[in-house]
Amino acid sequence: MREEDYKNYRLKYPIFRYKKYDIKELEDKIEISYLYEIEGLETFNHIIQIEKNMEFDTRSISNLVFNLGLVELVSYWKTTCSPNVIIECGYLNEEQIAWFKKLYFNGLGEMFYRNGITNKIDDFMNITCTGKEINEPKVIKDYSDYIIPVGGGKDSCVTLESLKNKDNLAMIVNPRNVTLECAKIAEVKNAIKIYRKIDPNLINLNKRGFLNGHTPFSAMIAFLSTLVAYMTGRKYIALSNESSANEANVDGTNVNHQYSKTLEFENDYRYYCESYLNNEIEYFSFLRPILEVEIAYLFSKLKKYHHVFKSCNVGSKEKDWVWCCNCSKCLFVYTILSPFLYKDELVSIFGEDLFAKEDLKETFIDLLGYGKNKPFDCVGTYEEVRYAVSKTILNLKDNKLPYLLEYYKDNYEIVNEDVLKFYTDKNNLNQEQTSILKGVLYDK
Repeated sequence: MREEDYKNYRLKYPIFRYKKYDIKELEDKIEISYLYEIEGLETFNHIIQIEKNMEFDTRSISNLVFNLGLVELVSYWKTTCSPNVIIECGYLNEEQIAWFKKLYFNGLGEMFYRNGITNKIDDFMNITCTGKEINEPKVIKDYSDYIIPVGGGKDSCVTLESLKNKDNLAMIVNPRNVTLECAKIAEVKNAIKIYRKIDPNLINLNKRGFLNGHTPFSAMIAFLSTLVAYMTGRKYIALSNESSANEANVDGTNVNHQYSKTLEFENDYRYYCESYLNNEIEYFSFLRPILEVEIAYLFSKLKKYHHVFKSCNVGSKEKDWVWCCNCSKCLFVYTILSPFLYKDELVSIFGEDLFAKEDLKETFIDLLGYGKNKPFDCVGTYEEVRYAVSKTILNLKDNKLPYLLEYYKDNYEIVNEDVLKFYTDKNNLNQEQTSILKGVLYDK
């Protein structure tokens, strides 16, 4: 537990500064740089490079770039959690300050929880601005088509296939063979490649034991995709966040590993975008009406992606992205696909039968909701995990069950409710998008 460190760092390093941003349009890329400072400790240069492989309109992007920097700063601020944040290169009104404080507080909820840090949204951070308001002329554009962020997992593959159109763009941050191949399989004409470079000074502070933890990465994707959509004239940003993301990791709290994937954040961001980002771009999640298990059902039919997609965060650290087959994300994806692909197809994808691994028992229990907490990873609800396991057991009938399925059958109730019929109207899809999703969902 690190609450004493938290208090000491805040006393020793009371001021964090967002000093400036810079935009350079080079021949082959657009380079955006940010300068942050923890007063008395360290400065940080954060770099974003957007590869230019098509026509980009860079008029009036300063406000978008400035706001993106407000999200990026949290990765550096969290090392000391300085109580005073001073914005020197722009201006925020009181509503904007409250908006970002809510994002930071909830987006860092997992970090605070796992480090044993207790605080309140009213006093964990004070934001003041010494910079001037950015006033830019509004550029009139004819926005059309989609930009689809691609992370390499099953969800974005389903969105790519469902919204397939030759004029759609894929957006890939720090591209890997997996993400590039997913876009290629989907026959996307253009993939916008973005390189996000963390300052090595931050890595050094992490090694020295300063505070560290999960940040709201998807909030960064929201602002970054809006910038790219604006420069390329795309009307819609189609995320692939599902209804399951709304469930907290710790019962009775708002601690959610996926906070910036929730409907709450999505609605907050849509309001902020409309109020302060000066464009007509619509940010929404195409898969919001449905559950992870329904996405798994749709993905099970997209066989051309099965030996390409990856979701494992542990395995992503390897040179060639792999399934580590030992973490909660691997076991979750394996489980949620099992009603549709178990056993030969799943083993072919992962390389082994994860249900046969006795050392995954505690992770399995946590995914089912019978442990202390839901694993801190992008995993689905307890109910759909129980459904997937139950359905797989029923599919196997009288066949011998592997260890984890046998354990479930001996200790828990078989679930019969068909969650594949779930659909919530709490979403931001328009009529055409709703028709497309229902079309692929109910085309059995």
